[in-house]
Amino acid sequence: MSLLEVNDLSIHFGGVKAVQNVNFNIDSGIVYSVIGPNGAGKTTLFNLITGVYKPTTGDIRLDGEAIGGKSPNELATRGVARTFQNLQICMNMSAVENVMVGAHLRLDRNLVKAALRFPGLKKRDREMRAEAAELMAFVGLEQYVETRADAMSYGALKRLEIARALAMKPRLIFLDEPAAGLNPKETIEIDHLVRKIADSGVTVVLVEHDMKMVMNLSDRILVLNYGKKLAEGTGEEIRNNPDVIAAYLGTHD
Repeated sequence: MSLLEVNDLSIHFGGVKAVQNVNFNIDSGIVYSVIGPNGAGKTTLFNLITGVYKPTTGDIRLDGEAIGGKSPNELATRGVARTFQNLQICMNMSAVENVMVGAHLRLDRNLVKAALRFPGLKKRDREMRAEAAELMAFVGLEQYVETRADAMSYGALKRLEIARALAMKPRLIFLDEPAAGLNPKETIEIDHLVRKIADSGVTVVLVEHDMKMVMNLSDRILVLNYGKKLAEGTGEEIRNNPDVIAAYLGTHD
């Protein structure tokens, strides 16, 4: 059984068919990329799977369990995390505090304990802070642990957002254009980080426009065009697919 199964997935906004009858499966431990021209439905597809939108029709299953229409919070408890195209960082908090926010589902939310600051809760807070610092080191941001987010570079904030998503201890993480707006050096860093995440056992689903990065990282690639599945396969298969070349990658000289 695949980790994620998507069957005949569609969503309509009035008369606009943003995603139409899309099917694919994702196995555990791989990097699965979704590419396509602007407006192809990539982020809409992410939003459907991660609970931001409810499907008009179709079925989404995680480990065989139907999850279509469940809220992002419910999906987070099942090990689904994501980042967004636009940064969702608390700029007035330190970097490590931002990462700790990602672990909120694992914290003890007993209000009486919180109010009385029971020793056990204080100990758990220290442990969560240490875990967050370890995740910052994992993404290459150990020097920014106590730095306020608004003092960090854009490239560092991109990795900080990934660290926060990893704080949920996901099995499946959706990264929506993690290299967007980055310089070549920062893009290489993100490339290495995505592979590092997959090698750690977390399945990565990636939307990205940098084709060099996509071809370098991806075990499987899904191509969308006008909300429909155009092709699916390995990087080599996608690179040589005439329909993909015509619609997205450009024609050969």
